[in-house]
Amino acid sequence: MATGLSIHIGLNQVDPSKYDGWSGDLNACEQDSNDMAELAEKARFTVTEPLLTAAATADAVTSALNAAAQQLVSGDILMLTYSGHGGQVPDLNHDETGDRLDETWVLYDRELVDDELYELFGKFAEGVRIWMLSDSCHSGTVARDLPQILSSHELGKRFNTDKPDEVEKQIRVMPLPVQSKVYKRDRAVYDEIQKTRTAKDLAKIDASVLLISGCQDNQTSADGLVNGLFTGTFLDVWSRGSFEGSYRKFHREILKKMPPDQTPNLYQAGAPNTAFTRQRPFTI
Repeated sequence: MATGLSIHIGLNQVDPSKYDGWSGDLNACEQDSNDMAELAEKARFTVTEPLLTAAATADAVTSALNAAAQQLVSGDILMLTYSGHGGQVPDLNHDETGDRLDETWVLYDRELVDDELYELFGKFAEGVRIWMLSDSCHSGTVARDLPQILSSHELGKRFNTDKPDEVEKQIRVMPLPVQSKVYKRDRAVYDEIQKTRTAKDLAKIDASVLLISGCQDNQTSADGLVNGLFTGTFLDVWSRGSFEGSYRKFHREILKKMPPDQTPNLYQAGAPNTAFTRQRPFTI
């Protein structure tokens, strides 16, 4: 009988001493993580203790994924969710042909580069399914650019404010000036991470990875009072388990409810597995 294991990461804040004084305050990321853990438990996944804010360090996330890789075998499934800020560092191993930037998860003590994540996925056995949900920004766009993209009416409706300078507090992206300062200060760390790892596009992954992200790489994800916009929409579409259909259909239904400037992405990596994408979400 297959095993389902889930790991949930949510950060409402980061350590200011590690991010040049920036604490990255958000409202809903811990709740996102707890809600996803609750859904996984109802679906009979074995739920690991959610990694929330100060507990969500790079070492803790890496250790949790390494432990999962040692435990799961062919036919098993890992559900991995992240809710928090997204960031970027310069791409040194040339796997990003567009913006030349590697996306990151902004963890409590440092950024986890996507090349690291794909290396960890490479440790899972052939036949393991990995379903990843990332409610974060994967964009270099800073909050102050948004008023140029959205009308005043849409800005107010989307972020429940008529003050553009408040938008940054409700966007899950590390501001560009902070990204620049952190990279300059810790460049040796992030450069070494990339130099010692295979580019993510070349990483050998025998497991089948299915990602549904909160937005496209060139977009931003909105925070919220209770849940992030993507996670809240996810929960609405899931409708307490009444949703019927495949992962692809689930993604399409989420898309229908999202604003045009935040378009969740469906992405596959590793070993192709058509049967996986045809399954109903949360199927063990």
